[in-house]
Amino acid sequence: MKKMINRSITVLLVFMMVIACTTKNKEDHSGHDMGKETTFYTCSMDPQIKEDKPGKCPICHMPLTPIKNNDTEANEISLSKQQIQLGNITTQTIAATQNSLEQSYTGVLTINQEKINTISARAMGRIEKLYFKTIGGYVRKNDALYSLYSEDIAIAKQDYFTAYKQLSMPGDFGKNAQNMLNAAKQKLLFFGLSNAQIENIRNSKVISPYTTFYSTTSGYISEIIATEGTYMMEGSPIIKLADLSNLWLEAQVNVNYSKNVSLGQNAKVSFTDFPDKTMNAKVSFINPEINPDTRLLLIRLQVPNKNLELKPGMQAMVKLNQSIKKGIFIPVDAVIREENASYIWIEKSPGIFENLMVETGIESNGLIEIKSEIDVSKKIVITGAYAINSEYKFRKGTDPMEGMKM
Repeated sequence: MKKMINRSITVLLVFMMVIACTTKNKEDHSGHDMGKETTFYTCSMDPQIKEDKPGKCPICHMPLTPIKNNDTEANEISLSKQQIQLGNITTQTIAATQNSLEQSYTGVLTINQEKINTISARAMGRIEKLYFKTIGGYVRKNDALYSLYSEDIAIAKQDYFTAYKQLSMPGDFGKNAQNMLNAAKQKLLFFGLSNAQIENIRNSKVISPYTTFYSTTSGYISEIIATEGTYMMEGSPIIKLADLSNLWLEAQVNVNYSKNVSLGQNAKVSFTDFPDKTMNAKVSFINPEINPDTRLLLIRLQVPNKNLELKPGMQAMVKLNQSIKKGIFIPVDAVIREENASYIWIEKSPGIFENLMVETGIESNGLIEIKSEIDVSKKIVITGAYAINSEYKFRKGTDPMEGMKM
């Protein structure tokens, strides 16, 4: 009997030790982060669906896809084969290549300000008549522009007329008259009268205080400053004539690419209104100041316009050619660009993707330069980068770069 009691006590002690060990093991595992080792099920078409067991999507009734919650790094994400296929996610190993850069910018034709002639008053007086009153009108050389009432010119005319009449006088009177005639003629030439107008004064019976002034050049009226009846000071602008045989083409360049533009750089110019018309031009001016509001830099090219087919205000496309450059170039859509950073997705291992902050350079022909150092053995996501980005934000509820900005 005593032996049976001792045997029962021994069995009970062994059972209690097993329970104690089992309990201890459970306590040890409770300290682990099981969330990183669990699997949830989601729908590739409706990623907002998340279940803890397999089944079908309640929305589209497609089989749910298992996703392992094993993203150990903050900037990594794990995708299933089905998600990679539906997101059109492809990767490629990138190496440095030679790329001929051609940047395109939209520009607008404007009047060449260096080809504008300003007609100004040569003497103080009042505008009696304007012979051209419409902007855009064409003025030919020697066309009458305006009539001016001027007492100063009237006095100079009278001096010239008097000196001419005294030339026939004998002795010193005739010699002095010649000097007076030459001085009066020089003054009239200074006032802008032509030789023909001055010669006509000799045959005038009455000296008129009104003088008609003629254009010394041809051009289109770009601005009319004076009006009839306006009293003008000497040197006051009256009318502006523009020569449209040479125009300016102005374009805005993003400040990030401004360092790649230089004076004398070759460019190809095409026009929206003339699809078949192209010409070569060179950069003639780069504004030293960047627009603080738009962060754009103004550049200017000179465009010949001999047949006057091109009109100020027309739009044009400027393609700037640069020398062949060696570097790492990837498709533009492979770069996620945000306000303060740009980054790409790299395949760390099959199905595991991580983001990498990069510095970008020139953008040309659908490609963008990566100036940051990249491990050439890594596969870069070429297509589907935005799909990975969206899935990351949805799954983790944060921006992929949030951890890196800290």
